[in-house]
Amino acid sequence: MNPSKNNDRRRPQEPKEEKQFDERIIHINRVARVVKGGRRFRFQALVVVGDRKHKVGIGVAKGADVTAAVTKATEVAKKHMMNVNLYKGTIPHEAFGRVGGAKIMVKPASAGTGLIAGGVVRTILEVAGVSNVLSKSLGSTNKINTAYATLDALSQLEPAKNWVTSRLAAKDETAKKVAAKKPVEATSEAK
Repeated sequence: MNPSKNNDRRRPQEPKEEKQFDERIIHINRVARVVKGGRRFRFQALVVVGDRKHKVGIGVAKGADVTAAVTKATEVAKKHMMNVNLYKGTIPHEAFGRVGGAKIMVKPASAGTGLIAGGVVRTILEVAGVSNVLSKSLGSTNKINTAYATLDALSQLEPAKNWVTSRLAAKDETAKKVAAKKPVEATSEAK
């Protein structure tokens, strides 16, 4: 039998489409509902989705089996994507997030530091595209609340262009004074 003939009988393989998002399963939990005949088991999945370029989302869903739960959670995460304001590979400033008993603190770090974070926080920061950050997880270790607390902290980040510093404020004031004087000088020269 010719091996090349075997290959001809197979279905033509469709080209694999490249995934646009990095999808990571953080936690699978088996949950039970007690009924008259005993327990009915289902699965709950916590999934984080990101593009490694400032976008991240998390989703939680239940399903009859693990694949159904993961699929549903991935769809929820894609619907709830948010932009993360980054500054030179790290976050622009310190932020603190809290959901339930879980508290997360994230701080910017210098280049080369890497991700100093554990578990859920590390995964979320990786798929968001953050490469240098320090973090501390306080309070509850519940993975779902920790994930939402991390998103809460990331949502509080202000982009660098919105920062107000004393030097920038002084430049703005002098620019306003110069702009106010120019029209007066222009009109006096026209006469």
